[in-house]
Amino acid sequence: MFTGARPVSKPHTPTFNEERALEAQGYHYIAGLDEVGRGSLAGPVVAAAVIIPCRADASWFNQVRDSKLLTRAIRERLYNHIHEIAVAVGIGSASCEEIDEIGIAGATRQAMKLAIEQLSLSPETLLIDHISLPEVKLPQKGITNGDRLCFSIACASIVAKVTRDRLMVELDSVYPGYGLARHKGYGTREHIACLGKLGPSSIHRTSFRPVRDVIRQ
Repeated sequence: MFTGARPVSKPHTPTFNEERALEAQGYHYIAGLDEVGRGSLAGPVVAAAVIIPCRADASWFNQVRDSKLLTRAIRERLYNHIHEIAVAVGIGSASCEEIDEIGIAGATRQAMKLAIEQLSLSPETLLIDHISLPEVKLPQKGITNGDRLCFSIACASIVAKVTRDRLMVELDSVYPGYGLARHKGYGTREHIACLGKLGPSSIHRTSFRPVRDVIRQ
């Protein structure tokens, strides 16, 4: 009978397997896409599209992970590295008003479509974290847990996360009292308490229940 400690599972290290399979089919410009801020109560949802040369190599590649698994300092450093090596990077966003109007799923797809349009060259195919984009007429593949498995998607998650976090820090000075610089708009205990005290600001998503509940009080 085994009585020792259970092995601790290690976080997935994203690979270029998906990109290289597409390269073998003749594709060269392969964009990875991911979003950040989907579950936040305030601020936009931000998406990034990143085209990384799949035959590239760098000492920092083994540090790339889903952005949620990284510290802020590592994300910031990788953000700079990604911009240095990427063929193209695009950013798109959807505002809280758009989220309330068309829903978070539609707003997420809209942000991703804008990110693709912001690329300095047109991708030939897309690798997307979890979802598909019927609005975009390009070959594409949605990958469950793509930000943990696929290198391009993981890079997109880092770029989107750093971009949105920086924006939320800026918004903290415009909308003080909510602690946006700390929790980035997510529904922490601190944020919910501040909502109850101050009421929603103009960047809060009124269609999300914690915000809607405060409005109805």
